[in-house]
Amino acid sequence: MKAITIPQPGDASALVLTDVPDPLPAPGEVRIRMAAAGVNRADVMQRMGFYAPPPGASEYPGLEVSGTVDAVGDGVDGWSAGDEVCALLSGGGYAELVCVPVEQVLPVPTGVSLADAAALPEVVSTVWSNVFMTANLLPGQTFLVHGGSSGIGTMAIQLAREVGARVAVTAGSADKLEVCRELGAEILVNYREQDFVEKLRAATAGAGADVILDNMGAKYLARNVDALAPNGRLVVIGLQGGAKAELDLGQLLRKRAAVIATSLRARPADEKATIVAAVREHVWPLIGAGRVQPVIHGRYPLAQAAEAHRELEASGHIGKILLTP
Repeated sequence: MKAITIPQPGDASALVLTDVPDPLPAPGEVRIRMAAAGVNRADVMQRMGFYAPPPGASEYPGLEVSGTVDAVGDGVDGWSAGDEVCALLSGGGYAELVCVPVEQVLPVPTGVSLADAAALPEVVSTVWSNVFMTANLLPGQTFLVHGGSSGIGTMAIQLAREVGARVAVTAGSADKLEVCRELGAEILVNYREQDFVEKLRAATAGAGADVILDNMGAKYLARNVDALAPNGRLVVIGLQGGAKAELDLGQLLRKRAAVIATSLRARPADEKATIVAAVREHVWPLIGAGRVQPVIHGRYPLAQAAEAHRELEASGHIGKILLTP
């Protein structure tokens, strides 16, 4: 098969299309012939040498895929060759074939094309596990997501809206904020021109956000804590703004607030299985009813993975970027 390899970490040109051996499904795994794969910031970090795959995972990048079941390992029930699926991966999505534990496989939701389904597993699992399973966002609460026009952001807006939360977003242009508004965001902050803490306080009578989903890390830590409401929860899922910053524990104590840092890729298999099952139970019906949909920015052939990474790093996209065979 053909796969994107990373012979040496570096810029986008480090991604090399190579002929490699076909993977064989182990017991409890299915093999998927890729129809599309999602492109994520984690893939960029891996390409740069900062985010190695967990032990036992494929060395090729790619954390979500859609396609057709090609083969099944021993002990697999419920899936057979020809089934159209999407899956959450620990790696290997940038390839024509990928093996994945059966517990991380999902049916393609009603109303979503096979290719577009590749935009769902990683972002939906990330949002559902962090915003709802960990931070327990409730109806009527205020939710702030940074990077509202990203793949994760566009999904977070929709899911928070569906549970009855009030959604605030940051984004870097009027066009991006308009998309966020159309998806259900009510408090819109252009981070290039406005301070999100001030705008959030003004919109919430000084209360702030009950839950914040942050991909920036150190750069936003102090302001995120400042923006939290009493009993608020800040969930950090990315380090685009650095890994180290000073944390005011006194402010956290006064607010009875929490700062939580999580990742999805390195979680044990049983935790991933629990998340995927929750996504199928709670989110797939919303997608099937047309209330929540993936937002697709563009598609690139697998051979042009470097161009897809360059577009992602330029941050002009809205929604997800996909690779196709």
